[in-house]
Amino acid sequence: MSDVIILGAGPAGMTAALYCLRNGKSVTIFEKNAVGGQIAIAPRVENYPAIDSITGEELSDKMFQQILDKGVDFQFGEVDEIKKEGDHFVVATQEERFTARSVIIAVGVKRRTLNIEGEEELVGHGISYCAICDGPFYKDEEVVLVGDANSALQYALLLASYCKKVKMVTMFDHFFGDDALIKQVKANPKIEVIHDYKTVGFEGEKELEAVNFVNAAGDKLRIATRALFVAIGQVSSNTAFADMVDLDKGGFIIADDDMKTKTEGLFVCGDCRAKTVRQVTTACGDGAIAATSACKYLDK
Repeated sequence: MSDVIILGAGPAGMTAALYCLRNGKSVTIFEKNAVGGQIAIAPRVENYPAIDSITGEELSDKMFQQILDKGVDFQFGEVDEIKKEGDHFVVATQEERFTARSVIIAVGVKRRTLNIEGEEELVGHGISYCAICDGPFYKDEEVVLVGDANSALQYALLLASYCKKVKMVTMFDHFFGDDALIKQVKANPKIEVIHDYKTVGFEGEKELEAVNFVNAAGDKLRIATRALFVAIGQVSSNTAFADMVDLDKGGFIIADDDMKTKTEGLFVCGDCRAKTVRQVTTACGDGAIAATSACKYLDK
């Protein structure tokens, strides 16, 4: 039996593992995809304190090696179910059952994609889902943004603060965001809004060169650019834990400031919890808090 089982080896989960291990706890961490989560595919990370620039893959590798050196038990696989039996938890995969005295959920989120051929290959090579992370790399350039809700409106304003031009393309003929944000976007001379166009394709093999769109009338639009920012929402992956936690309307886990869920001994951290800012630094902060709370719970 482990003291702590952590679901997800992204920045939040690995930070939680580090804090628990340094506190003398035994830790098993599960990851179903790639270590590092979304940050692992970032071409450059320049908003991590004390590090001027680093690739997402290198940052992830450093985090992972650190917890390996501290003695983490790493399991590659997907957790299907969590149950609490008495004073311990049972975590089940398709192959095995694991037990722990506490659990930290750090499964992150999935970015909603355009689901177009070639999109995955161009992620990190011109296609980005995070203007905060990657926008500064295109300072003084013309960029394209796809999206029509609050996140997209906020991204448009952010990008316009350092990009030469932002061409904002929406799938419908109107926005779905707050009036205040819409007014700011419409009033910004560096933002060109193009309504009612659907993204249909990309040009460029190794690097993005252009994005193709079409409207309901069949009119085609080609925009040459090195950067496309996609802001069409995020998808939570918390349904497997619905019996153990409270979820908001978006399916994100509700927790208090100590990362405690409604189930005693079950904690959450990172992008999978209900929050407003999702960055690598906030994920690490969540992980540190969740681990500290878990250790206090175990020491009672």
